[in-house]
Amino acid sequence: VNKKTSEPGNYGKGNLGLGLIGFGNSVQNPELRTRKLQAELANGRLAMMAIIGMFFQDGLTGSAWGDWALYTDSPLRAFENELGVQAPVGFWDPLGFTKGDDAASFRRRRYVELKHGRVAMFACLGYIVPEYYRWPGDLSPSLGLKFSDVPSGFAAFSKVPLSGWAQMVAF
Repeated sequence: VNKKTSEPGNYGKGNLGLGLIGFGNSVQNPELRTRKLQAELANGRLAMMAIIGMFFQDGLTGSAWGDWALYTDSPLRAFENELGVQAPVGFWDPLGFTKGDDAASFRRRRYVELKHGRVAMFACLGYIVPEYYRWPGDLSPSLGLKFSDVPSGFAAFSKVPLSGWAQMVAF
């Protein structure tokens, strides 16, 4: 029988539910407990998206494990030998943007995809690097704002002074 607790999802069975058989006591440190629950929530959300993808793939191919060779009726097979087509998915255009396209418009879309992918990779670096490294010194000496005072992510927009934004736009 599950014990009632004040936390959603906590059934009083210990870490990984192994308390039932004498292993895995509950995490007592509140910060560690919160971190583990946050990780469990994030992984659960990812798993929910993954299973929806598997259901979709199973509906198209009859297999949730990616045998796209069985889905031979696809009009997307026209670009199967182009740059960027990779196993196990093959040519991937779930919204049908290339349906009825000619080779030139496909090539343009592929170049645009490469450009946007490169920008996205730099954007990811822009999120990751500030977590581990900050420029030394002042961002705005007149305001006494140091680079280390600027938070990561979207919160940084509110910390940069207007004159800083003007410099970024101008240069």
